Formats: sequence, C-alpha cells, structure tokens
Amino acid sequence: MNGTDLAARLEPLMKLAAARDAGSLIRLHEGLLFLRAFPPDRRTLRQAETLLAGIPDRVRRLRESGADMSAFEEPEVSGIAGTAFTAIFHYEVVRRLAELETGRVAIDWDCYELTDRLAGPWRRLFPLVEEDTMVEPHIPYLEWLSRAAGGLDRSLEFLLTRIESLDVSAKEKADLYDSLQLPVRWELESTPASRTVAGLRPRRVFYHKGSLIRRSEVVLEQELQAEPLEVEPLGEEGGQAFLNMAVAASAARYRELHGFTYGDPRSVLRAQAGRGVELYFCGVPAEWRLPLRAYHAAMIFKNGVPAGYFETLSLFDRMEVGFNLYYTFREGETAWIFARVLRLFSQLLGVASFSIDPYQIGLENEEAIASGAFWFYRKLGFRPVLPELVRVVAREECRLMRKPGYRSPAATLRRLAVAPLVFDTPGAAEGDWDRFSVRHVALAAQRSRPEEAAARVATALGVKVGPHPEFLNFAMVLDQIPGLADWPEADKRLAMAVIRAKMGPGETLYLRLMQKHARLRSEFIRLGSG
Repeated sequence: MNGTDLAARLEPLMKLAAARDAGSLIRLHEGLLFLRAFPPDRRTLRQAETLLAGIPDRVRRLRESGADMSAFEEPEVSGIAGTAFTAIFHYEVVRRLAELETGRVAIDWDCYELTDRLAGPWRRLFPLVEEDTMVEPHIPYLEWLSRAAGGLDRSLEFLLTRIESLDVSAKEKADLYDSLQLPVRWELESTPASRTVAGLRPRRVFYHKGSLIRRSEVVLEQELQAEPLEVEPLGEEGGQAFLNMAVAASAARYRELHGFTYGDPRSVLRAQAGRGVELYFCGVPAEWRLPLRAYHAAMIFKNGVPAGYFETLSLFDRMEVGFNLYYTFREGETAWIFARVLRLFSQLLGVASFSIDPYQIGLENEEAIASGAFWFYRKLGFRPVLPELVRVVAREECRLMRKPGYRSPAATLRRLAVAPLVFDTPGAAEGDWDRFSVRHVALAAQRSRPEEAAARVATALGVKVGPHPEFLNFAMVLDQIPGLADWPEADKRLAMAVIRAKMGPGETLYLRLMQKHARLRSEFIRLGSG
C-alpha cells in the first residue's frame, strides 16, 4: 500500500458519511482514524480530522432516529465519541476515570444483580449495617447506599471516597472495591479520552507518500543491532499526564494494563522511533511490582494517535513479550513497529532472548487463530521450542512455498500455539530459556517457609536483613540452591545487590545486575526448566 492507495481510501469513506446505520458509521470512523494515523498528505489528514470532529453529532442523530446502538459497545469498536458502554474495571481504573471524567462515569445498576455477597463489603462501609446483615433475611442494600450517599446517582463517588478513607493498604482498598464487581457506565460524549479524538500533538507529522513497510522488509536481527533510539525522560508531571491518558485510552477499549494503571510517573521515558512513531515507556513503583520478574510497559503513538501497547516481564536476559496493535491500525506497518519497540526494550533493559506467550499466538485465543498470529512472529524469526512443533512448522512452511495462497488450518494453528515462540539475538546463548517458566521457580519455592528460608539464606550469604518482602521472596528461591553457602564472596555480594535493586526506585538496575550474575542465572534456569 502506498500514498496514492491511502489517499484513495477517503473517497469511499465520504460515501459512508451519509449512511444511517451503526455499521456504516463504525466503518467510517475506523477508516478516518486509520488515515489520521497514516496520512498520505496534509489535505487528507485535515479532511479526516474534520470528519472525525463531526462523529458525535452523527452518533446523536443515529440515536435519535431510533437505530440499534448496541454495536458501538463491542470491544473491537468501543470508545467512539458520542457513544456509551458498560464494563467492570478494577478499583484504580475506576478511581482515575471518576477523577478525569467527572459526570460521565456512574454505576450501571440496571446491569447489576444484587446478592448477599454485598454483606461483607457493606459491613466495612456503613455503620450499624449489622442490624440488617447479621439477622435479617432480605437486606435493602441499595437503600443503605442511597441514604448514605444522598442518592444512587452519587453512589460511585460515595463508594470511592469511603473506600479511600479506610485505614488499610492500597491493595486492600482495591480488593474491597473489586469484590463488588460493579458495572460502570461511561458516557463518552465529546471527551478527549474517546478514541475519536484521543492523542498527542505530534512534533512533526509523518506523511506516507511512499509505500508502507511490509513484514517481508523487516529483519529483526538488523533492527536489534541498529543504533539506539533517541530517549528522553518526561519528568513526574509529564509522566503522570501520560499515564492518565494511557489509562483512559485503554479503558475506552475495555482494556486495563498493569503498567498504565499502576505506572510510576517518575519512570516514564519518551522515544522517537521514526516514521511518526513515538513510544512511551514506563515501569511500576515498588509496591506494585512482581516478586521476581521486572515489569515494564509502553504505549505506541502513530502521528499522535494511540495505536497499541507493549507489555514485558523480564528476568536476567530473558523477556516475555505481549504486543497489541489496536484493530484499526493492523494494516499499517505492524511488523516494523513491533521491531522498533523490541529494539527500545533491548536497548533500555539489556535483554537478549524474547519469548511470546502461547496466548498471543492462539492458546485459548480465537482472535489470534483467525489472524494467523503464529505466522506473524514466525516470519520475523521466532522459533518454536518443542521438537514436535519444529516438525509441524517445517511441513507447513513447505506447503506455503509450494501452494500460493495456502493458509494453515485453524486446527494446525491451535496445535502450534501450545508452547512459546522464542527469538534469541545474535551472540545470545540459544536455547537456554527454551523450557523455562517462572511458575516452575515459584512452585519449587513452595517447599520453604518464608521466614525460615530467609534465616537460612541470610546465614549462607553472611548478611543481616530485616523482614523485607523482597528479601523473603528471593530467599524462598535461593533456599532451593544447593551449596549456596559455598558460593564465592563476590557472587554472594552480587546476589544481595540484585535483591536490593529489586527494592530500588526502578527495575532497570535490577535486570542489569542480574545479567552480570552467571551463577544465579544458571540456578534460575535449572529451577525454572523442571
């Protein structure tokens, strides 16, 4: 597809502008949004932006005509300006939306089934409620809430305020709210958070006058060995502004990403990837980190339009990768964008082996099966780790070469999706992580009691450590290593440096120190490859 092809897309879209049904309006919206992200020239971009600005009025007229609006609530298209949808989000997402989208977010009681599961949370939120909950068979839960809140229309604000005032940890507050499983209705209207207008002002628009980059033109090895991308920190204020946008942009698509919901605004970096692509990278603060793996995420912007996200879990030089380019933009340089994001993470974190989780390629994921996600990664150089799958892939690749237009049957793709795909960069120890799962490590550690393991490991390493959760977590793993006390002193000191870095302001140093500890790496691989 080249610039002429892109410009030609506008003409059929203009015909859709007169349509009076939801399906046509959705197709118009998605086509315009694609052209906003991949404009061939300034004129097309301005026309697309003008038509997008009129979407809320078109939605309103469609609703007033009595048309069926349910199609706008489907996950593939939710978030269009002027529409609304109901979803169940976790506490921090709802709290942030209620703050950012004042007056547009409320509990959808029509979609909520009242049950006695409310008795426990209600006892923590309302004084005297035990007079009902402990002895009465039928509890008017909503009456208690309405009286306390001053009306059900204020119930979300009241519940969030009451939960936030509790003298418990942030995780306990989140657990309490999440136990309610409340459906929230978001009336998008003309909010800047809608997919129709959400985005950043790009430094400079990249116009696609030539052809879009095809997957066959992307060589992942070359990309990962290229010059580092230009990166700059945003500062805490800029980082928080990005995270607010990322939370809303994800929620508009029925999505939540741990790194955006609990992101550390001090960690946010912006990278210029080229061709109008900007990448916003972030980590999470200590209280929201995983016990062993380092967590990082990134949002992808194309000419200022949120186009997708990247989520990673890293240990030593290994990274588990989750990549999603939103439906609207999957015709647009997906492989090149993926390679650029992988290059950024390799640059920042020093990782050398990348693993694609089976879900990403089709395990219990029919969307990935339908899209042929396995072949997207395979044609970029990822390889299966199970010998029996190597044979299946070889047979399918022969068929692809012999039969133009051949597509692997869905049953074959499901068979190929039972194990991860791996890519090792040149110079990496190929195959070291093929059988690894952090779950194996965690399950092996269940043989130890945390406090007892911590005491044994502290003695073996010759240190005195307080009851820090991070040390307890690591101690349970180190307690599974035979001969830990006999390690050289340099290895013991480096192991403690790794643990302290896990408690530090960011997890980049944690990974870099891990990558220096060959002995610890070997033991983790042994425990995780059981």
